[in-house]
Amino acid sequence: MSGLKLFRADTTNSGMTEVMPRLAEIEAEVQGLVEAHMETLLGVRFLASEYSTGAVHGGRIDSLGLDENGSPVIIEYKRGTDAGVINQGLFYLAWLMDHRAEFEHLVRDRLGVTAASQVLWSGPRLICIAGDFTRYDVHAVREHRRSIDLVRYRLFGSDLLGLETVASVIGGVQVARRARRQPSVARATADIQGTAMVELAGAVDEVLLGLGDGVKCVERKTYRAYQRLRNFACLCPPRRTKLLVYLKVDPKDVDLVPGFTRDVSGLGHHGTGDLEVQLRTARDVERAQDLFRSSYAAA
Repeated sequence: MSGLKLFRADTTNSGMTEVMPRLAEIEAEVQGLVEAHMETLLGVRFLASEYSTGAVHGGRIDSLGLDENGSPVIIEYKRGTDAGVINQGLFYLAWLMDHRAEFEHLVRDRLGVTAASQVLWSGPRLICIAGDFTRYDVHAVREHRRSIDLVRYRLFGSDLLGLETVASVIGGVQVARRARRQPSVARATADIQGTAMVELAGAVDEVLLGLGDGVKCVERKTYRAYQRLRNFACLCPPRRTKLLVYLKVDPKDVDLVPGFTRDVSGLGHHGTGDLEVQLRTARDVERAQDLFRSSYAAA
């Protein structure tokens, strides 16, 4: 993968052995691995494989899923490099937007009524997983008004799978909605909680978006999710005296500080992540940055 080398430590001879990367023998091998572990690998709940788009449309979507924020996800796979994978995925994405009721019925059957009622149609996603992509592919996704992730895979040995995000763009519809909604949300919270918490939320937003290339922001009514392939942080609307951020960090790996960090695994809350971080001042944001970075790296 793009210059990445993987080595296995030989404890017997105190040496290192390189684990050589390889492509799958057939496309279905990659598809089977991802579908069997989709939520772990991509943060997407699996819905269907080889989903037929009907006799008129005449196609089969490799994988259908629903991500952590309720966005519909189409996943297309290619064993190696294939110039048609993006256009194929966009073709199916257009079909999906014209068949919303059918998709919601599928979600209801697989995940229940609540999940079906919360599908986020403003942010459908296409994830293309392939052996490699060209610079023309990377340029092409930036010209489309859709949320698209290009993910390069490699198999290492018999039991290791590597995924690398080559390009990640957010659809123009989502960006426009976020730009329109921010002023009204800021005014409403400023009237209720005061400008200090709103300004603090702005500082947190800047830090999270600045963690690296390809960070995408998804707006829900009860939280704002920051994601790479998966969510790594969820910022809730400001309360009167504090902000709550939920991170994909294992609370067992953190020295919890009362009033600052809390283990919320198993507890109901808005957004995703088992570590709650409470922010009251700019100093708290500085204290939390290592946790932000850890969650970003894990995603």
